[in-house]
Amino acid sequence: MKKKETVALDSTCSKELMAATDTLTILNGKWKIQIIATLNYSGPLRFMDLQRLIKGIGSKMLSRELQDLETNLLVKRTVLNTRPMTVEYELSPHGKSLERIINSMRLWGKAHRKKIAARN
Repeated sequence: MKKKETVALDSTCSKELMAATDTLTILNGKWKIQIIATLNYSGPLRFMDLQRLIKGIGSKMLSRELQDLETNLLVKRTVLNTRPMTVEYELSPHGKSLERIINSMRLWGKAHRKKIAARN
């Protein structure tokens, strides 16, 4: 391969890796994908309902993760005019664009679990 071709290939590879890294950075951690998947399957949820559905997440962690998802335009937060004040969360249109990724991960996870279980 010529040097120019190698440089172009390296540049393309770097851009593609940067895009994948951006995705992983936004979705990193134990909880974000679970939050997104829960909102995707359930629709809009109040904070306590979301916490109840995601086993093991504490209120501080859920609050932090929801704020991060909102900052990244993946979750929409709506304050309802109720007493006491109620907050509802739902996927934004941008967040809904992750549906294919989340579904692919779910399918891969099922197949992987089956493969590992069959090995034993």
